[in-house]
Amino acid sequence: MSNELIINSTQQADRIVLLQDKNIVEYHIEEKENTFTVGDIYLGVVKKIVPGLNASFVDIGYEKDAFLHYLDLGPNFASLHKFTKETIKRNTGAPLKLSQIKLEPEIDKLGKMGQVLARNNMVLVQVIKEPISTKGPRLSCELSLAGRYLVLVPFSTTVSISKKITSKEERTRLQRLLSSIRPANFGVIVRTVAEGKDVAELDKDLNQLIEKWDAGMRTLQTAKPGDKIIGEMSRASAIIRDLLNESFDNIWVDDKALHEEVKGYVRQIAPDKEKIAKYYTGRTKIFEHFGIEKQLKSLFGKSVSLPNGGYLIIEHTEALHVIDVNSGNKSNAEQDQETTALHVNMEAAKEVARQLRIRDMGGIIVIDFIDMKRLENKRKLFEHMKSEMRRDRSKATILPLSKFGLMQITRQRVRPELNIVTRETCPSCNGTGNISASILIADTIEANLDYLISKQNERYISLNLHPYLHAYFTKGVLSKRYRWFFRYGRWVRLIPDSSLPITNYYFTNKQGDMIELSPTS
Repeated sequence: MSNELIINSTQQADRIVLLQDKNIVEYHIEEKENTFTVGDIYLGVVKKIVPGLNASFVDIGYEKDAFLHYLDLGPNFASLHKFTKETIKRNTGAPLKLSQIKLEPEIDKLGKMGQVLARNNMVLVQVIKEPISTKGPRLSCELSLAGRYLVLVPFSTTVSISKKITSKEERTRLQRLLSSIRPANFGVIVRTVAEGKDVAELDKDLNQLIEKWDAGMRTLQTAKPGDKIIGEMSRASAIIRDLLNESFDNIWVDDKALHEEVKGYVRQIAPDKEKIAKYYTGRTKIFEHFGIEKQLKSLFGKSVSLPNGGYLIIEHTEALHVIDVNSGNKSNAEQDQETTALHVNMEAAKEVARQLRIRDMGGIIVIDFIDMKRLENKRKLFEHMKSEMRRDRSKATILPLSKFGLMQITRQRVRPELNIVTRETCPSCNGTGNISASILIADTIEANLDYLISKQNERYISLNLHPYLHAYFTKGVLSKRYRWFFRYGRWVRLIPDSSLPITNYYFTNKQGDMIELSPTS
């Protein structure tokens, strides 16, 4: 399976597409004005304590205060809060080292927000959900810094291993290794890609994360409320960090500066793969060259086609997303209706998993599959959906089919859902829904032609029109064009243009400029 990352940079945003076997599986838009990205760490100030929600609202510079729940403070909040105050006091000199302090006792899991925070307190927070709709960002005080192989967790003492690493010997090796090299008061989460990596690679990744933390603490010393302390890397770099492996073929970038940034990051994490970062210099736009624009138009509509004739209908509401599976005009080559339903549902499950990743749909998703009666087929569909969703980097929970044939999925939502408008304004009516009566179009053209020749004395006229009308005016011995010649004593050049709607046309002069028609003509 080939993997390619295509990055199109514009003044407003960077558009990032992950292709697998030339098909889009992920699409991201990173707006350059968006400063509140998942993973960013800010120095916030508490604006309001809400006892009824056991939460607080924190100002981090967004137009709406961000939301911080008590359960998102984390067990080591007391240590974080004390460390933050001590670091801000040391506004000069070397910052306080986390390994030098003694951790405070864990806070009560069933405690109240008012017991640990008060209005105007400054607190170090991390964005865990970007602003969505009318809501501000959601925050957490359980800070973490993600690297390629490890996730660094300040104010913790534990080493956790990814559950996807199933080998008992490998889990034991990684546990011992990370326990021996991690600094005091730093916990570590070992990512799946760390499986089989030697101590040198893991130590390098750990040291880079420690350096990033130390740089952030130097910033914290002189920071003001609302300042960003540690920024998450760009979306493109984050995707490379999470997905770069032996199967990655190319990373194409059409912006020179961004290409150097991407190339530098690849060189840093995987020097042997630096050559895969390539600068695109083609004449056509990068998304056109790789066939991405056409795919986007077909993937983001309300209806999405399946390979063998079926289709999905995708509806979005404020509360949830609903996906309906239809067999369409699929040829009934299977033995019976049950087999047909199974095949369409299996195809649909694969496409649904892909659509969730592409559109970044989160929250509750309800899928109405085609009804199946056999229990083994329902179980087979459930296992197939779980298998397809394993490729998704966002956390998801999948429930088996209900008695009504519905499957429910909850998928982690950390940023607004992507939505691309695939409908275009009708060129015939300009969106009004009304066009001139098509039966009168030939008479209208002749009236305008008579006005241009008789009233404005235009001599070299070309008429651009739909091929259907072109045939109507030119076919036959006594065609309209010959009649115009005998009537006006001059030829009118007729140019067929298939891009024009049947009721649209325009006249041009000898220089090829469009002739403006009088409103009364």
